[in-house]
Amino acid sequence: MFAWFSIFADWFVYDILALSNQTQLGQAVHFFVEDTTKIFALLIVMIYAIGWLRASLDVERVRGYLAGKPKVVGYGLGAGFGAITPFCSCSSIPVFLGFTSAGIPIGITMAFLLTSPLINEVAILLLFSLLGFKVTLIYAVTGIAIGVLGGALLDLLKAERWLQPLAAKAYAMGQVASEQQADGNTAAARNANPEKDRKVTWQQRHQFAKSETNEIFGRVWKWVIIGVSLGAALHGFVPAGWLEANLGDGQWWSVPAAVMMGIPLYANATGVIPVLESLLIQGVPLGTTLAFCMSTVAASFPEFIMLKQVMQWRLLALIFSILLLSFTLMGWVLNMV
Repeated sequence: MFAWFSIFADWFVYDILALSNQTQLGQAVHFFVEDTTKIFALLIVMIYAIGWLRASLDVERVRGYLAGKPKVVGYGLGAGFGAITPFCSCSSIPVFLGFTSAGIPIGITMAFLLTSPLINEVAILLLFSLLGFKVTLIYAVTGIAIGVLGGALLDLLKAERWLQPLAAKAYAMGQVASEQQADGNTAAARNANPEKDRKVTWQQRHQFAKSETNEIFGRVWKWVIIGVSLGAALHGFVPAGWLEANLGDGQWWSVPAAVMMGIPLYANATGVIPVLESLLIQGVPLGTTLAFCMSTVAASFPEFIMLKQVMQWRLLALIFSILLLSFTLMGWVLNMV
């Protein structure tokens, strides 16, 4: 199926634009056209399909479900929920406030917040389509592990004391409400509400999926363009072997250097995948590539400026350090395997 996108790129670049496949410009433009059309087509299909399946997902019910779970179980559930929700950092903040107001332990909330920008189902399916099962599995397991371990550590350090007043107040009120509702009144009230148990019709699923497609595609298309453009530049204009020689195996500093290079940048998990693909094609080791891409997605300055709305600088610095250390260790381990 994907061969059609290559055929279209051949026709458009080499016949219509009359560029040569022997030039750097021709190769870069071909990469851009093929990957952009392929990713846009995959995004539209995937977002609609996932939206259709997610139409009956009730965030309030998920929130209540997480609130009643032990912390050890909750870390994995929080990270898992972050992985199946297509949120970037800016749209994760309202959900973060909702979790805190529900009295969910801060570590579970942080596991969600750490995982959500790193992984979403659209990015995972796109990554699988472009790079296969092995890279996709490594990326997903690493992202969830960072969320779970980071959430557990932040819970151990009682990170709720470093929330901004608005979030701290919501968390305190949520803790009180959670204790008061422990007798099962909330479940009884929910069961008494027929709206909560109403089945979602096919038409409603279609409308929800259509709305999700319009919203998410409208939010990510520009990042895909930016990511594919950077990938095309790397693919067409960076000399073959240059990245491998400068960021290759045996150079311990290449991983922390890649992490630091990603900090000033910003992209979501969907937009960074074309860059990941191009770096791997250029011969950059998997660990170094994932460290750079994860740093770009989850540890960028723009994201932390947005998170300042709900966290004090001390908590932001702690999360920032956890992420940078995690990405560096992960890169070193994968490069050695």
